Amino acid sequence: MPVTVESLSEEDIPGAIDAIQNAFADDPYSNWVYGKNRTKSDLDRNRVSLGIRCQWGIRNALFFVAKDTDSEAKDKVLGIAMWMPPRPVELKESWGEWWEGWRLWIQQVGMNMWYGRGGLNVKRYYIWKKKQAEAQAEIWDDPRGYYFLNIMVVIPGQQGKGIGKTLAEKITKQADQEGKKCYLESSRDVPNIKIYESMGFHFVKQMDCDDDEDVCKLYCMVREPRKAP
Repeated sequence: MPVTVESLSEEDIPGAIDAIQNAFADDPYSNWVYGKNRTKSDLDRNRVSLGIRCQWGIRNALFFVAKDTDSEAKDKVLGIAMWMPPRPVELKESWGEWWEGWRLWIQQVGMNMWYGRGGLNVKRYYIWKKKQAEAQAEIWDDPRGYYFLNIMVVIPGQQGKGIGKTLAEKITKQADQEGKKCYLESSRDVPNIKIYESMGFHFVKQMDCDDDEDVCKLYCMVREPRKAP
């Protein structure tokens, strides 16, 4: 199956949201922070939230979709990957970045006022954010910054066909050329660690998000740049 990887467009956003919701339907982190029994209204609210973040990603991130353009459903999104570009330590926040952060916050607040929290456990969300900040402060030792694979999913039924690797290579090849490292946090050890190892990542740290002994484990991985043969 020939797979085409291209930048996310506004037209791709509904398919990208479907892919994310389907892939994370029984995800350990999602179950921990949202609960396992999400209602239709919770999922509707989640679609709005993901839509806002997809639009933000188009403007601020490296956001890609994979499609089988030879199929009858040639516009169907098979998988997505969103990377945050590396940020040098000494680089100060620009006015544009400041505005984008506030713009996202304002949109999220408006959504919460209209739809509610959608089942989000706010306490657990901030436990995760604190642990994530601690892990990145410990692991990120390159002052030039890291390509951060914030999210990558392939829809059920299309997994195991190399789509994830094709998505990842859009940036890993660029990182190799620039001599920069990549980073990700996986919510599953099996089979994800083996899959990411095949892309050049290696495990560096387990992140334990503990809420009264109910622990969500995340797996931090780093990829060193590869030299051209």
